[in-house]
Amino acid sequence: MSAADEMLDIVDENDQVVGQSPRGEAYALGLRHRCVFVLARDAEDRIFVHRRTPTKLVFPSLHDMFVGGVVGAGESYDAAALREAEEELGVTGLPQPRHLFTFLYDNGSGRTWWSAVYEVRCALPVHPQAEEVAWHDFLPEAEVERRLADWEWVPDGLAAYERLKALWASG
Repeated sequence: MSAADEMLDIVDENDQVVGQSPRGEAYALGLRHRCVFVLARDAEDRIFVHRRTPTKLVFPSLHDMFVGGVVGAGESYDAAALREAEEELGVTGLPQPRHLFTFLYDNGSGRTWWSAVYEVRCALPVHPQAEEVAWHDFLPEAEVERRLADWEWVPDGLAAYERLKALWASG
């Protein structure tokens, strides 16, 4: 089954399931769905950063400071966060990512998706999926901050990161 055929729950403005649709159709029609964003830090507290492959359905070749993806039909946010983190990092045995907050992302042109943000510690050696990740490294937070202006980032990940920094600043 291709990524475009994966079934997603379609949700309303209150994050309640109102139907299901294949991912490709959900993207093409702008149907609201669910996503997870997992900030992965290594044992030295550096953040996993990667550049997406040019074959990704959305935001090809852009950088991201989160691993994650869509929540499958009938799947919980928590289950999707662990599945996506292990898949994209290429590891097994991660602890359950810790949920931080959920927000409704709006891309500015009427397309929205519910976005649950998590964090996880990954002390394991990573082996990212070649079909998902073109380049990766663990970077100190200060380096991520420096790169925000230099690299082109996925817009939903950038929105999640800005909200996460505000959460850190508040305490």
